[in-house]
Amino acid sequence: MAAVDDPKTLGRTRLSFANEAEIDEFVATLEKFERGELSPDEWRAYRLVRGTYGQRQSEVQMLRVKIPQGVLSARQLEALADVGDSYSRGFGHITTRQNIQFHFLKPHDVELAMRRLALAGLTTREACGNSVRNITACPYAGVASSEPFDVTPYAEALTRYLLRHPLSSSLPRKFKTAFEGCEEDHALTAINDLGFRARIGLSGERGFRVTAGGGTSILCSSGSLLREFLPASQLFNLAEAILRVFHRLGDRQHKQRNRMKFLIRQLGWERWREEVDRAEEEFLAEGGATLPFDPENPPVEEAPINSGERSISVTGIVKQIRSAKVSGPGIVPRAEPLLGAAAADFERWRETNARRQKQQGYWIATATVPLGDLTAQQMRVLAKLAVARGDGTVRVTSEQNLLFRWVPEKQIRALYQGLAAAGLWLPGAATIADVTSCPGAESCRLAVTQSRGLARLIADELRRQPELIEAAREVRIKISGCPNGCGQHHVADIGFQGSVRRLGEKAVPQYFVMIGGGVDSKGAHFGRLIAKIPARRIPEAVQRLVSLYRAERSVQETASQFLRRVELERARACLADLERLSVEEASPEDFIDLGERAEFAPEILEGECAA
Repeated sequence: MAAVDDPKTLGRTRLSFANEAEIDEFVATLEKFERGELSPDEWRAYRLVRGTYGQRQSEVQMLRVKIPQGVLSARQLEALADVGDSYSRGFGHITTRQNIQFHFLKPHDVELAMRRLALAGLTTREACGNSVRNITACPYAGVASSEPFDVTPYAEALTRYLLRHPLSSSLPRKFKTAFEGCEEDHALTAINDLGFRARIGLSGERGFRVTAGGGTSILCSSGSLLREFLPASQLFNLAEAILRVFHRLGDRQHKQRNRMKFLIRQLGWERWREEVDRAEEEFLAEGGATLPFDPENPPVEEAPINSGERSISVTGIVKQIRSAKVSGPGIVPRAEPLLGAAAADFERWRETNARRQKQQGYWIATATVPLGDLTAQQMRVLAKLAVARGDGTVRVTSEQNLLFRWVPEKQIRALYQGLAAAGLWLPGAATIADVTSCPGAESCRLAVTQSRGLARLIADELRRQPELIEAAREVRIKISGCPNGCGQHHVADIGFQGSVRRLGEKAVPQYFVMIGGGVDSKGAHFGRLIAKIPARRIPEAVQRLVSLYRAERSVQETASQFLRRVELERARACLADLERLSVEEASPEDFIDLGERAEFAPEILEGECAA
């Protein structure tokens, strides 16, 4: 997409999403709260819409930064690095919805972080709370060979239309939207309140197949077909109508039953659709809304002018990475530079982490980011690599990784060498070893277990056994510390949900084990519960499930297909002995959660997800 002639245009694509006046308002509102002029509930509702979320630790907060469509410029990466260094723990966390989060911020540092982000065009507005959340998009949009067209301009246009919209921050509950152009649903549109899949109409016009009412957590639902073909020109009008209906009829009383999927269930699909049609007609009668560009001729992302041949010192990268200062509490990133990687290491990485894009001569490459954690120094190095080896931007993926695009073929090895020096050399992106996890009980008020500790343990165990990775490469493992499913465990081939087991007078961290979830062209299918296993036995459970597949698969059957069709009793029998744990059999380690040192003492606090 061509840059717009404006002093705040960033990267290759965008005007600023920030509004500095609302940061001034945030400061004034905080002062009112501190003077006792606002109640805690009023302050909480206000700050959540500004991206400030309460942590398990009452004296600090989490700040969520919206990364619309997952697109980050080099300058924005540098701003994020500054926030991580100055106000957080020296690192940031990539979420499954293409956001960046910083934890353990002091309340009065939030303003300073917001101002630094605003200078780079980033905002935290409506990143949390009962609002239209970050609108996500396929990270391959614009460079994938299978897409009918690039969904990025349309997703960005809807982001700008709904950001600070009169209804966007006063909904009954959060509202999630995703755009996808590929046949494979990388953006997981099926589990969103509103999902758009790119299509070409009978007359050759651009449009979308629209689904509505998706979601996980309580009442897992795959989005239902709302429009087989919505002309792209009508994008704003339909979105406006749906928000009006949700705003008017949504349940504002019951926190656990106020997502849009519950409204659809309450009204019935036909009645809800009639309400949407009526609201759309009313909005059109008022004049409606139009895209800021010709729907058939949107801005086009072209090859970067930068030749991608800037010199970067690998030893300089290593020195910079080793200068990083990270601190707890909790698990911190392990940035381990790799120098002098062998040709075989590069080939193994390229096999799983790089592929050709549809524009001849260019490649897409993924930086695998363990646990989704990036140190501030890694962010700064990534900014340099994006400019020197790609198009000056990266894209955040739902697997908590970063995607480089427009990498000239002759620069792929140099990009790998830079990533290796930055400690981001791991192969296996989007394989069974690339484990996804929510932040868990390290900071989340609702989480039961330390999901990040389990994610690290599973990934480490798998990487020590490459034969398991090779046997079930396409399997996705996702972990959540509670039923809400921020780690998207409901739609994983193998999903884990944190829970607690009482053993005598003590508590044991354990996980519900689910298999067979996923999202495909037919929609979302949700994992089936097969076991409840103590946390430290989970890696053994993964190994057994892979072994079961290897022993009992059909000809040409993938591990994902097997996990979806295997009989529950067979899968349960495979893990049955891992479930059993008596007081006599338990070791001291069984009572300590992964990533912790003290004995497990679960405490579930009131969350702010539905505040």
